[in-house]
Amino acid sequence: MELGAFSVSLAVKDIEKSKAFYEKLGFTVFGGDLSQNWLILKNGDHCIGLFQGMFEGNLLTFNPGWDQNAQALDAFTDIRELHQALKAQGVDMADESVNSDRGPASFTVVDPDGNAILIDQHV
Repeated sequence: MELGAFSVSLAVKDIEKSKAFYEKLGFTVFGGDLSQNWLILKNGDHCIGLFQGMFEGNLLTFNPGWDQNAQALDAFTDIRELHQALKAQGVDMADESVNSDRGPASFTVVDPDGNAILIDQHV
């Protein structure tokens, strides 16, 4: 099962302070919109998202259809196939927005320890 690009999405209290902290660790802004309280930062192939006021907790995030540089892949496992395969294995969905037969969609599952995993396809 190919889940796509991986990142950690952090629910932060003060995005400016968090941005400054992660820049000290060598991360640079790769995308996002500070005025909307979200940024994507990279350090080599490592990617983190900073989100103020959008999520209750931290998330592991996978983006089907993207490589680690948010570039569309020619071939990938579509989110609807992933959604169906996980449901068939009895994985409960915490949140799902898979309403069309192609294009962007998302769903969230929670592991046995309460860690949220967001599958978020943008292509």
